[in-house]
Amino acid sequence: MTREVRSNPENAERLLAAAVGLFAKKWYGTVSVAEICRAAGLSNGVFYRYYDGKETLFKVILGRISDQVREALERVEGATPRGRLRNFAGVIIRFSEEHGDLVSVFREGQYRHFEYERRLVATYTRSLSAALGREIGLAEYLFALGGLRFCAINWAFHKSPAHLEAATDILTDGLFRGLTFDPEKVFGGAATPLPVALDEGARERLLRSGRRLFGEKGYFETNIHEVTDGARLSVGAFYTYFGSKEAFYAELIANVGHDVRAFISGNLAAPGPAPLNVLELELRGLWLWLVYLSIDKHCYNIVREAEFVLPSAVRDYYDAFAAGYRKRPPEFRVNTCAPGIDEGTAIEYLMGLAHYFGMETAFDESPVNARALVETIGTYLARGLSGLLSEEELT
Repeated sequence: MTREVRSNPENAERLLAAAVGLFAKKWYGTVSVAEICRAAGLSNGVFYRYYDGKETLFKVILGRISDQVREALERVEGATPRGRLRNFAGVIIRFSEEHGDLVSVFREGQYRHFEYERRLVATYTRSLSAALGREIGLAEYLFALGGLRFCAINWAFHKSPAHLEAATDILTDGLFRGLTFDPEKVFGGAATPLPVALDEGARERLLRSGRRLFGEKGYFETNIHEVTDGARLSVGAFYTYFGSKEAFYAELIANVGHDVRAFISGNLAAPGPAPLNVLELELRGLWLWLVYLSIDKHCYNIVREAEFVLPSAVRDYYDAFAAGYRKRPPEFRVNTCAPGIDEGTAIEYLMGLAHYFGMETAFDESPVNARALVETIGTYLARGLSGLLSEEELT
């Protein structure tokens, strides 16, 4: 907990601002109290007058970020639900653009302290309910905020133009307009697991050991000796195949992405003779992603932590998924039913939905009825949130 302020309260703010600057650029585990104090121009002794440790300060920052998002969303106005939804989306996009440092810190915070993500989800859910004029649940949150949060972060961090109108159109009217889906095609059949090598070489044994350890303990908490012990090899063997721990981690991330894509593509065909339409294709892929998470519980931890350790490798991870979307034939492109929406926004929106659905599945310990959520999300992908509103409300 924070300590009682005994002197100038501006010192506490100087420490907090210095910590935000450091946490936004560096992984939490690499930032020390001494470094925070140097950046603030204060002594270590002053730090402990206000905070009893680095983690306490980190949690204070996460709480403030949540409060700032809530205060920004409280100002959302509009004469109609469509107008309020557009303003709601605009607030989220502008917050990412104007507070990139805070967003960067919170992305790590939601990974380390999931309770702050839960608090932010509650804030988003209340605000979206107010914009729509009715209560919403987890499915509505995932459809609306999964895509919107992901797009806002990517547009801000990669300095891409914000396609606010396209994102709002997906929110209100959906992406796969006029389509329906057959649940049997989406959920039916049996999934074939990825093949397992019967005779692993030394390199593959190292990667398997590292994947388990990094997934369970994290990058900084795992050392090379533990990886080689888990593979029953020497440290020298590790450096025969990998130049550094960082290079090893980058290959792990690439392998995770390859395995996820291979599992999904290998099981994407619908059971029975009837082909999938583009909405069914998307929903089956989303369902297979959740199935994969239940099989490989470590993969999501590796990718989430890598966002702060090796962001370029994670960008490659998502770029590979985006490339898969772009290689589809014209009738299966994700904006084929909504040609007014650019393909890039549609792809990012769908990847964001999967990302935040995966986060709920991987990190939230409360039970989630994933199949029911996928089905409900399918209806919103087909018609947007307009299904919650009357024709008069949408005008």
